[in-house]
Amino acid sequence: MATKEQQDVDPFVATESLRAALAEVGIVLPSLRVDLASPELRLVELGRVRADVAARLAEALQRGGRE
Repeated sequence: MATKEQQDVDPFVATESLRAALAEVGIVLPSLRVDLASPELRLVELGRVRADVAARLAEALQRGGRE
């Protein structure tokens, strides 16, 4: 069961927020989108990425997004 906090998060807002945060560190996830197939779950589809993009994402997370 989803918590109240999970139910309050708009998946479209979350997707755009994530897209903007990733762009700040030079990362683009081309398949990033809201999963419309299960609206009650409010899922965000991260999609598939090349290995180099996955490695850059991992590096950005490890350094806390600091360049």
